[in-house]
Amino acid sequence: MRTRRIANFNAYKLTPSTRGTSSWAARVTAIQEIAPDILGLQEIVIDESATPHGSWAAEAARLIQDLAEECNLTATVRPTAGHPHGAAMAANWHRPWFTAILWNPDTVQLVDDSFRPYGAPDFWHGCTTARFDVGGREPVLVASYHGDPFRKDFRANESLRLKGTFRQTGGVQPGFVVGDFNSISAAEIEDGDGGRRYYDDEPYLDMDHDDLEFQVQDGSIGGIQLADRQPTQSLLRKGFMVDAAAHLGAPWQATTGHWEDGRGDPDPWGARRIDLILATRSVAPALTSYRTHRSPAAKDAADHLPVYADFDPLNISEEQ
Repeated sequence: MRTRRIANFNAYKLTPSTRGTSSWAARVTAIQEIAPDILGLQEIVIDESATPHGSWAAEAARLIQDLAEECNLTATVRPTAGHPHGAAMAANWHRPWFTAILWNPDTVQLVDDSFRPYGAPDFWHGCTTARFDVGGREPVLVASYHGDPFRKDFRANESLRLKGTFRQTGGVQPGFVVGDFNSISAAEIEDGDGGRRYYDDEPYLDMDHDDLEFQVQDGSIGGIQLADRQPTQSLLRKGFMVDAAAHLGAPWQATTGHWEDGRGDPDPWGARRIDLILATRSVAPALTSYRTHRSPAAKDAADHLPVYADFDPLNISEEQ
């Protein structure tokens, strides 16, 4: 059996009007280059000023399915009375910003009736979850997550909700959380001198701009401006999950900061790694590689670069 590939992509305000444009083509090309078996997608956005609230989900479902089809993937789930649009997607009820999961139906299979969308009050952006048969001992649970961009306390609570979604009596379900976490990882690696250090260095020490409150620890502005890492601390504690990049010792690469100010939204942050792939304890031994996708198409497609990890389903352990 070949390895499977799980990827994540914040597609930067992917709207219905994006269809047929060069930026749409860049997104499609980047996804095709990665050739994921499972893809977490964020920032599918419907124009709430021009689209009635009752039509948001239908518009988003069509957009997600159109993108999936062009990438030789699918996002199709069985329609239900509560979720009649047949796409693996989620949004907070009062904002039309969607997350989604796409997959290759030739290599992995959606477990029947496993799709679960989560919105308010648990997540500022919706969180999409589903289980997939990847050819291992049991299915893996996948969550496509987009962290609150402004509120540290909300992100911390969202991480606890994610942890609750993956926990089971006596341990953790096999699976992945992929997404734009809007925060710096708490993952640690050996420092070479017998100690430990963060995989991601402190990015905010010398910054001075209006948005620092959203990302640094409380009370630290003007002092030692340390990144708020609480959102991932609970998920990584005691190896409940691992950060795939740090776990594999992959060379550090930023996922944002490649778009200069004036292109897209103003970016006061510079180079950061806030797009993560977290694998649960039993999946960690199955991880084989991790990369940030930096092709010309990926750099043109969005203000976030896609990330992906390969894993061997047969090496997913039975450890809980």
